[in-house]
Formats: sequence, structure tokens, C-alpha cells
Amino acid sequence: MRYKYSLFCQACNMKITSITILFWPLSMLLLSDESQTSKTEVKCNFTAKNYALIPANINKNVTILDLSYNQITLNVTDTRVLQTYFLLTELYLIENNVIILHNNSFGNLSHLEILNICRNSIHIIQQGAFTGLDKLKQLYLCQNKIVQLNPDIFVPLKHLILLNLQGNLISYLDVPQLFHLEFILLYGNPWNCSCSLLNLQNWLNTSNVTLENENITMCSYPDILKCYNIKTVPYKAECYSKFPSSITEDLYIHFQSISNSTFNSFLNNLTRNSERESQGKSWAFLVSVVVTVLMTSLLISIAIKCPVWYNFLLSYNHHRLEEHEAETYEDSFTGNPSPPPQIPDTSYEETTVIFEQLHQFVVDDDGFIEDKYIDTHELREES
Repeated sequence: MRYKYSLFCQACNMKITSITILFWPLSMLLLSDESQTSKTEVKCNFTAKNYALIPANINKNVTILDLSYNQITLNVTDTRVLQTYFLLTELYLIENNVIILHNNSFGNLSHLEILNICRNSIHIIQQGAFTGLDKLKQLYLCQNKIVQLNPDIFVPLKHLILLNLQGNLISYLDVPQLFHLEFILLYGNPWNCSCSLLNLQNWLNTSNVTLENENITMCSYPDILKCYNIKTVPYKAECYSKFPSSITEDLYIHFQSISNSTFNSFLNNLTRNSERESQGKSWAFLVSVVVTVLMTSLLISIAIKCPVWYNFLLSYNHHRLEEHEAETYEDSFTGNPSPPPQIPDTSYEETTVIFEQLHQFVVDDDGFIEDKYIDTHELREES
């Protein structure tokens, strides 16, 4: 019995030894990787150096870079230098002079996991500012001057776990559909708890995200809701009618996730065709309206100007009367076809006075003006 037991123990020891021999290279490989990782971690601290630009002479193998408490603006030159430190895993730019986060500011930092840009003067974040940060896990944008955030700027951050937006000027935040955080800090902002914030509240209550400092993340507007935090503020029924229900949103997200590329391409082609058709129709309609307006204006101007032009030309259709036409003109000018009344023989002066009196009371019925080319002195001599 003892002999059998000893044989069994020997067999077990042999099995354990063989298993140890098999797994020993693998364990050594894991240990070597951990030691190499710890050895390759390079820290560089350049805090409070009064730098206006990111230094270009830093060790290219740096993994943790702290440039806090300087005068860095993160301009084009800074961005170009920053791209050379592609092994960075942590970057700290606390309390600098950053105002704008431009597109591709961190494009080559594909290993970056922590980015801290708190206590700057950031008020504009362009849509592609965080492009390339595929491994970023923690983003700190606290105590800046951010008023509004485009939800699309967070789309490249697929592994983001923590987002700190504390102490900004944000009153409204539209959460992107594929935004899966674990921790978020929103206190210290002037939140407007009207119906527009209902979408954020639904996301905070239905997702797995934890709202840090929830008790002090309070509403600022309207005054009647200042005693509520943004996660528990009550909304009226009319607010729910303005936004789609959470079920509809979940279905929409699910539909987007299961839609294949063929269906998406079909929708894109259909949309493009409809846009082209609508654009073509809109241009045709615009051209027709312009042509109609121009033609109408032209016809109106012609209708108004033609009589004026006709009268203008006709008023100058006069010529100097011949001597034999003087008597005929005088008869037609008086508008009386009957012969003039018999006047007794008078002197030359009396005849002139009578003629001028008759001529003074003539009524202008034919619409013509007096021809100034008629020489009255000649008419007197002829008479």
C-alpha cells in the first residue's frame, strides 16, 4: 500500500515538473515585457519655466511630459513640435495661455492616455481637435472659458473613461449617441435647466456614467429650479413631447449599429440624388423668377415711358412757317373757322391793338405751344 502511494506521488511530481517546464518561458517573457515597460517610462518636468513654446530638444522617448505653469499657446509651432513626441502617454498643460484647440493638435499622439489642459482660457474647440487620440482615457478641460461644445468632437475618443468639464461657462450640453463614459464632472457651470437639458438628464439617468459631485451640480436658470441638481430636476409634460422618448433613441442607436454598409451606401446615393434634383429645381425656379421680374419691369417701364417719349418728340415737330402760311396758321391757331368780325377802318395803331387783344384771348385747344420762330414784325408789315 505504501509502495503504491509512493509511486502515485512520484507521478504527480513528474507532471508538475513538466507543466512548470512548459510554462516557464511564457512567464519569463511576461516578466521581461513588464520590466521593459517600466524601464522605457521617461518623465520630463518643465513646469514654471516661463516657456512660450514647447521645447524641441526634449528626449524623443519621453512618455510623461509636464509643461504646466508656462506661457504656451499651443499654436502651429507647438503642434509641430508636439507631433515628434509620439511615445507620450501623459501630457499636462495646466495653467498656460491656450485659447483655441485647433484641428489635429494632438494628431500623432496615438499612445496618449491622459490629457490635462485645465486652467487655460480655452473658448473654442474645433471639431477635429482630438483626432488621433484613439487610446485617450482621461480628458481634463476644467476651469476654461468653454461656452458650447459640439458633441462630434468626442467621437474619436472611443476609449474615453473620464471627462472633466468643471468650472466652464456651459449652460447646455448635447451628448453624442455613442458616448460611453464612466465618470463625468459638470459642476461649476451655469446650467440652464429648461427643456433643452432634458436630453442630458436622460443620458445621465439611463447610462452607466457616474456624475461626480452630483450634489453641487446645480441649475442656474430658471430661478425657480436653482434648488435642484441637473440630474434630478423635474420637467413638465410639455418638455417630454418636444424630445423623442428613450425607447426611440435606443431603437435608433440599435438600428445604426446593425445597418450594413450596403444599406448605408444606398441611403447615401439616394440622398445625393435627391439633393441634386432639388438643387437643379431650385436653380430653375430661381432663374424663372428673375426672368419674370425683369420682363415685368421692362414692360412697365415701356408702358410708362412711351407716351412721354411720343409727346417729347411731337413737341419738337415744328418748323418755321413760310410767309404764305402765316394767315392760315393764325386762323387755325384761333380755333375759330368762321371769318373774323368786320372791323371798321381804323388807323394802324388801332389795328395793332385789336390784333394783340384777339391774340391774347386765344384758347390753346390743339395742344401745341406757340412757335417762337414766327416774326410778328414781318406779319405787321404784311398787314
